[in-house]
Amino acid sequence: MRTSRILLAAGAAVLVWGEWVNWRSSRRLVGSAIGTSEVVVVLGFRNSAPTVNAMNRWRVRAGLRSCTPRLDTRMVFCGGAVGGVRSEAELMAAYAREHGWSGPVALDTTSRSTWENIENAIALIGDADRIKIVSNPLHAEQARHYLAVMRPDLAVRLVRGAEYRFGEWTVVKPLFAVVGYAKRGRRPVPLTR
Repeated sequence: MRTSRILLAAGAAVLVWGEWVNWRSSRRLVGSAIGTSEVVVVLGFRNSAPTVNAMNRWRVRAGLRSCTPRLDTRMVFCGGAVGGVRSEAELMAAYAREHGWSGPVALDTTSRSTWENIENAIALIGDADRIKIVSNPLHAEQARHYLAVMRPDLAVRLVRGAEYRFGEWTVVKPLFAVVGYAKRGRRPVPLTR
């Protein structure tokens, strides 16, 4: 009986930790830029099937709920055909259209990493007053860091997306946290010119 209580308490602690880490990451490297236009950049996840996978569907939904009503919003979907025949960007854009998005869309269909997602998206986001990067929170934070390294002038326009929701993907959030922390050690150093 005591062992089961300890295991239950440990499991609950891990889930709470996962929520906290993801919540905190969703609020890092963002500001409060204002303006009349925004771009919501949705980062893809390896998609080997000919249809959009569960992770990419969730990221698109998070991107859609990140759009601010009454602003001129464009969605940018990033991801090449890393795991399948069709690019992640094309699959996610089609899913967004199926779920009611009728606004402008831009695609990065060639990137094969988060660094390339941001590198290729720069040409698609430079004219927006506000920039939101959407993925799971630690991945989005990593991408915001990459934008700050590549283009600090654009990074000042970063605002928070709506990828974090308490209780959503709770069981997986500890894994997101562990993977996110592991990747922090592999971030590129700031570029020098």
